[in-house]
Amino acid sequence: MTALPLPQRRRAETFDLEWGGIDRRFAITLGYYADDALGEVFISGGKSAQEIEAISRDSAVLLSLALQHGASLSTIAGAITRDGAGAPSSIVGAVVDRLSPIA
Repeated sequence: MTALPLPQRRRAETFDLEWGGIDRRFAITLGYYADDALGEVFISGGKSAQEIEAISRDSAVLLSLALQHGASLSTIAGAITRDGAGAPSSIVGAVVDRLSPIA
């Protein structure tokens, strides 16, 4: 399946998300298709050049590619790593849960 291209100008929103303990605040930016379907995710957090920053950014790229190729948030939410209580084990999992809570 090929990726659906995003329009050059698109609706976006940004919010903060806490994950991973004290001083672990991430800025999440979402980009949407013209029909309001989610098409891209950016995750920024940690200090520049820290591993968590690189992992967050790379995870957002992979999440965006999955969405652009037709994967649903519910499928992604069911595939992410979770702890014994069912909470996401990564920042990308926390973002997915925020966008599509698992009941």
